[in-house]
Amino acid sequence: MRLPVPLRGPASIPFRAFGIRPSRMNPNTCTICELMFTRVMKARQVTVDVSVLFVDLRGYTTLSQSFSAEIVSSLLDAFYDECAAAIWECDGLLNKTVGDAIMAIFNFPIHHHDHAGRAVLAAREIQRRWHTRRELLATDGVGLDGSDLGIGIGIDTGETSFGEFGRSHRDLTAIGTVVNTAARAQSVADAGRILVTKAVCDQAPHQTAEGECREYHLKGFEKPIELYTI
Repeated sequence: MRLPVPLRGPASIPFRAFGIRPSRMNPNTCTICELMFTRVMKARQVTVDVSVLFVDLRGYTTLSQSFSAEIVSSLLDAFYDECAAAIWECDGLLNKTVGDAIMAIFNFPIHHHDHAGRAVLAAREIQRRWHTRRELLATDGVGLDGSDLGIGIGIDTGETSFGEFGRSHRDLTAIGTVVNTAARAQSVADAGRILVTKAVCDQAPHQTAEGECREYHLKGFEKPIELYTI
């Protein structure tokens, strides 16, 4: 899906005149690439092998009730920015931002055989970036307590259905067990933690070698799921 289109600098000016710009979901691709895979997904739903990452900002709801809308908006902007930068560095697709949560997909539309490892690297980078950013937020004079602004992350990998779903409102996204598992793993991850499935560990052993395993009873799953803290 990569095209030889200059996305930045003076050489990009002629392309921008025709509306060709970096994609908002992944600036490593352009709007032509985005249009191409959007049209493909409109034509039919396809099965793709991807890694799915969910990120959630802990304590956001409480903070939103204690601070002004301006402060809360700035906080959310910072959260989105740090997550997006880490995801894009690893060629991930920032698929959704919903309130204080983010969903990212790796191995689509840019393919990498090590997409599970890239998702883990992105998760670690998100934690690193956010740790630095929240320390700054805690000392900028607005009264935020950095210790209350942790991030929980969940990752799973495998086959999902990708396409446009819905009728009155069509949504381009991935659905399936992998997506659900990653979302539920995120929901039980403590602030500052990353929880991954065994499938992720199997595909990215070097990034998850020291992971501590335990079983979790996840909402919507009949049997306990093994998750690894990394």
